[in-house]
Amino acid sequence: MIKTAAALLLLLLLAATPARAFDPDHTFRQGTNVLSIEGGGGTQNNLENHRVQSNLDLWYIGARYSILPFRPVGPSVLRGSLEVGLEPIYQKYSGGREAFWAGLSAQGRWHFLSLGRFVPYIELGAGAGGTDLRAVEIDSSFAFLLSAGVGVSFFVTDQAAIYGGYRMVHVSNGHTSSLNRGFEADTGLLGFSYFFK
Repeated sequence: MIKTAAALLLLLLLAATPARAFDPDHTFRQGTNVLSIEGGGGTQNNLENHRVQSNLDLWYIGARYSILPFRPVGPSVLRGSLEVGLEPIYQKYSGGREAFWAGLSAQGRWHFLSLGRFVPYIELGAGAGGTDLRAVEIDSSFAFLLSAGVGVSFFVTDQAAIYGGYRMVHVSNGHTSSLNRGFEADTGLLGFSYFFK
């Protein structure tokens, strides 16, 4: 699977037009579509200092379709562009609990455009899906997935970017079932985005 993803990434990079003088106002113009594939992983943290926790490890993959609904706005270093989209996500748990979460997440990113080809971003996500995780933190067939993160994209062409970052995820069933202590995990992620009109 990793070889297939790497081959797809290489083909997309070769198909994209070379970036000469990167123009973020052109790449991030209003109405631009964005296709992204990403994957990441990490481990459960213990922010609330619980005496007992499951010590889950996890990895995830996703494919996001987004749109840039507005033209770039803002002064100086805050100048940026909003990206909004939907992403089906599959998240696999290990570390003593073999389980999964799969669902659809709404995603939003703010891209900071003042550094040329390097485009930092902040992101928020909220999704709902099915799970078979049975742990001290959650025991239900339905769960919400909330996420927040920071990262940076590097534009290898005017249309193609690779990115990496940090994402904190929170999984909870929102008290639709018992148990529902929920949990958080610190994760890293890598991805590829293709921008097109």
